Amino acid sequence: MLLLLFGPPAVGKMTVGRAVASASSFRLFHNHMTIEPLIEVFGHGTEPFHLLNEEFRLRVLQEAARTGTDLVFTLVWDVEDPQDAALLADYAALFEEAAFVELRADLPTRLARNRTAERLAHKASKRDLEWSDRNVREMEAGWTMTTADGPHAAAGLLGAHPHLVLETGGLTPSESAARILQWLEGVRVRGRAS
Repeated sequence: MLLLLFGPPAVGKMTVGRAVASASSFRLFHNHMTIEPLIEVFGHGTEPFHLLNEEFRLRVLQEAARTGTDLVFTLVWDVEDPQDAALLADYAALFEEAAFVELRADLPTRLARNRTAERLAHKASKRDLEWSDRNVREMEAGWTMTTADGPHAAAGLLGAHPHLVLETGGLTPSESAARILQWLEGVRVRGRAS
């Protein structure tokens, strides 16, 4: 199964994904596992960065699907972008089962989480806190990263797969993971009953 965990920067995708993996058979493939080494070599946003980031992610997902590895994949998704939706549809199609979990938290919560030791330990590019806080704010202003405001380009894809919206502001990562895994068990039971 592919579990796509999406939401805005610093909402807790990697941390919640790690909690899901530690409590289940899922393995974590968070988005910065490809981003960080490519930034070191090519710089963020360059043509080789984008090309290789997409290729590396696709190959990891293909191998996980081929080997039957349950995978949590985290990402920031502009739900207004039809190209993003098409790419995620391609990822989901690789697996027999795919589900989407949308994490939400308000901006002050995310700005506080942007500075946590765990985040900074695994995401070297976020250690320039002034830049990182500015990036969180700019993405908040320029991207649509949740479905909170109604239908988006993501609606068709999310309508075709199980989709959970989880407000994480008052939850620990373990509590979020427990809710996700309980929901997934229900999804799988309903899938077997169909």
